[in-house]
Amino acid sequence: MRSGSNGGGSEGLHVSGIYDRFRADLPLEARISALAERQHWVLSLTQLQLAGLTADAVRQRAAKGRLHRVHRGVYAVGRPELTAHGRWMAATLAYGPTAVLSHSSAAVLWGIHGSDKGITHITLPSRDARSRSGIEVHRSATLTEADVARVDKIPCTSVARTLVDLGDHVKRRDVERAVDQSELLRLFDLCAVQDALRGAGRRRGAGILRAVLADYAGPTLTRLELEERFLALCRGGSLPVPEANAWITLDDGVAYQADFLWRAEGLIVETDGRDVHTTRTAFEHDRLRDQRLTLAGFTVVRFTWRQVTGEPQRVLRTTRRLLARLARP
Repeated sequence: MRSGSNGGGSEGLHVSGIYDRFRADLPLEARISALAERQHWVLSLTQLQLAGLTADAVRQRAAKGRLHRVHRGVYAVGRPELTAHGRWMAATLAYGPTAVLSHSSAAVLWGIHGSDKGITHITLPSRDARSRSGIEVHRSATLTEADVARVDKIPCTSVARTLVDLGDHVKRRDVERAVDQSELLRLFDLCAVQDALRGAGRRRGAGILRAVLADYAGPTLTRLELEERFLALCRGGSLPVPEANAWITLDDGVAYQADFLWRAEGLIVETDGRDVHTTRTAFEHDRLRDQRLTLAGFTVVRFTWRQVTGEPQRVLRTTRRLLARLARP
């Protein structure tokens, strides 16, 4: 499973004592494979040299098809085809240790946006860098350490900075969906978003994000208030009334509490409140919990507070359809 953490740079993590360990403990081919596997099977020329290859050896391997040039100074190891992660990693390596994946590419990496349409977006502090085929470069004088994270070893903008940047290139509705998805994944941090907006200036993306947040502004619902809203929605929509805060004990004895449970149909609905700040630990715990309940035969669906309060009819339709599907013999 992916994980996000603070810290920037595309080669800094690897240009360190890690090479000394690989040199001492592994033969050349194993060193290269170990490094490539960590980086979605792409390496920079500098990394290949630190692993033990000379520049001539790199050229010879490229001529024989053992290395495949992706960008100047960046090579795919073993085969030319790259995954999306490999494409993103290669782009950051191509622009050096200050490059970070950004905009729609970072949003896809975080899981809060659908597609970057095959164009990799990179942000750099440099004013001299130029875009290349398949890579769009954005220059920023406001990118701070707090704006940078790593997901699956790829340096990228934080969720907060990504939400600010996203509106520069996509429609407002896409930003709304990204905000909703970041809340659903418990990646949304209102304090971090506000900090990112303060440093963003008068940009299109910042203006769109401010408008999105303003439209959804309102009193934060407590867990009890949110549950009462959902129960009222079920009653008003003539749905069977679920068990609230119901306990489910799995075969191994582990028990979980569900916000709402239709036991006969095996449907669990979780209503995720608007947390100002959530942790990766809480996110991982919820995902593991959902996975275990799914393996036990339950269907788990999550609705954000915005969906319950702002799109009640869609929430109602989704719940009704799930109950109808699960009730079939």
